[in-house]
Amino acid sequence: MPIHFGTDGWRAVISDTFTFHNLRLVSQAIADAVASEGWINGAKPKFQPDPKKIVVGFDTRFLSDRYAKEAARVMAANGFNVMLCQSDAPTPTVSFAVRDLNAIAGIMITASHNAPRYNGVKLKACYGGSASPDQCRKVEIYLNDNEEQGRGPNLIDFDKARTDGLITRFNPIPDYYQHLRKLIDFNVIAENPQYIVVDSMYGSGRGVIKGILEGTGCEVYEIRGEMNPGFGGVHPEPIASYLKPLSGAIINGMGTLGLATDGDADRIGAMDERGMFVDPHRIMALAIRYLVEKKGLSGAVVRTVSTTRMIDRLAKRYGLTLYETPVGFNHIADHMLAEQILIGGEESGGISFLGHIPEGDGVLMGLLITEIVAESGATLSELVDDLLKDVGPAFYERTDLRLNRPVAKQQMVERLISDAPSSIGGESVVEVISKDGVKYIMADDSWLLIRPSGTEPVLRVYAEGRSTDMVQALLQFGEQIAENFQ
Repeated sequence: MPIHFGTDGWRAVISDTFTFHNLRLVSQAIADAVASEGWINGAKPKFQPDPKKIVVGFDTRFLSDRYAKEAARVMAANGFNVMLCQSDAPTPTVSFAVRDLNAIAGIMITASHNAPRYNGVKLKACYGGSASPDQCRKVEIYLNDNEEQGRGPNLIDFDKARTDGLITRFNPIPDYYQHLRKLIDFNVIAENPQYIVVDSMYGSGRGVIKGILEGTGCEVYEIRGEMNPGFGGVHPEPIASYLKPLSGAIINGMGTLGLATDGDADRIGAMDERGMFVDPHRIMALAIRYLVEKKGLSGAVVRTVSTTRMIDRLAKRYGLTLYETPVGFNHIADHMLAEQILIGGEESGGISFLGHIPEGDGVLMGLLITEIVAESGATLSELVDDLLKDVGPAFYERTDLRLNRPVAKQQMVERLISDAPSSIGGESVVEVISKDGVKYIMADDSWLLIRPSGTEPVLRVYAEGRSTDMVQALLQFGEQIAENFQ
């Protein structure tokens, strides 16, 4: 199977395509691309990184630490000074280290929220966010070129590279904590300490939220924080169906606020004091309200096409510019690099805000939720109820429908636009958007998004409505469309 290095790097099944041999080939292609002319053209002039410095980090997956050492060996053999994390760390922590240490790039060994059998490589740019599509394309070009020429990776003995000062082990956490203290008001948290259950889902966020909250008076009980590369048999993704242990811990009195991070801690999910899931849509809407009203901050707001329109209503209220992007945090990052963005986020839980790196950060958002709850003196469920009274109601659901055969994405999009309905569920369709798939927006702000997968015969259907009945009507309409394409 050929190695495909896409905009989110490379992910593959361990021992199948994700092997030490293939990882060395990918690492060599990264070394060639980073050393090539014009590598940092996509970065803004304010970033003048050290062209020879690279950061390498890794998560808790099977062999991630060994894979990271191999990537470091290849980079060192190519003349780079490698800063290698001494233990597993969250992706946003590694990304922050790239910017903080003035490195030209970063390599993160992780498959994020994917199933335990996967591992992967995320490539980071000097500004502390994902590498640009052009940079990723460059890596793929070198990968193919090296293969055609039969050029193997450069390698150096790991211990020799350390002795020669080409590989340095370091702990990225202390400097990351120092940065977070500028963004989160720990005095507010200390004035009203919370009883928190943190579910690290066996990922590399383990111990990180608990560590920074030490000394605030908060009682933090962490679950699934030990090393378990099989992730207890579930995907380390902070969605309701995988967070039953967190819900159980809260119901059993371990805490009144639940925070969950995914496999590499760049995504957030939350639970209220009743053990009910609070999704990223509500987290992001609560965050906007708090950042504007309590912190007095402003800037544009960015959300992906599949994220709640509660955000649009809040942006309108506060007079903030709103941008809608295709799915993927890299599109949000483009805006964060270009202008002052108050907050940017996506429905999967990748969210970042003003002053931080252009990357989703589950740890940062978990701390912001803690600050919001502490400042309000209310519970998370009370805050959500108040939010829905204020800018809702908003009910959301997503379903993935399998198709019998692959369908050409562009052809499907064109047909969905030309066959756009005049109404769904008794509400007239007032707008059709085709930024990423096709989105029908109703007169009452309900919406239906249909996104064909680019890699498999799956139709992703997202719906948000003012009532659960409306959401079901929208989803049923999406299912009918799927049947029409069978």
